Amino acid sequence: MSMDMELEGFSELEDALDDLSRAAGKGVLWRSLKKAAQPLADLMADAAPRGQGDLQESIAVSSKLSKRQAAEHRALFRDQRAAVEMFVGAGPLPQATQSEFGNEHQAPQPFARPAWDQDQQALLERLGGHLWAEFEKSLARAQRKAAKG
Repeated sequence: MSMDMELEGFSELEDALDDLSRAAGKGVLWRSLKKAAQPLADLMADAAPRGQGDLQESIAVSSKLSKRQAAEHRALFRDQRAAVEMFVGAGPLPQATQSEFGNEHQAPQPFARPAWDQDQQALLERLGGHLWAEFEKSLARAQRKAAKG
């Protein structure tokens, strides 16, 4: 599947992140991604089928994957190393895949893809706002720390 997106302002943000330490820059990215992605997780949970065990409760935003998910992710993205990754979706429950795509015994009841289709543009807009706000907070902290030292 291919998707085209036009992002503006990220080169300026990348230049601005150079003013922070590596750890502070990663913190800005993690906090921003988590805040921007939470509404997408909420949409997924709202659309997830009821009565599927803990499916709705397992939908979250996290930088962690289960061991199985992490192995699959490494296999798919072996040659790509991102500084920060955030994942949105159901935990490692088999019913998540079965509900989304169906099987020979049940029709698909998609919840993740429709939520993504509905929220992708808004997520990118939220992410831009959160990135700048988190960057400004981190830069102010770094400046206060430098003034003390």
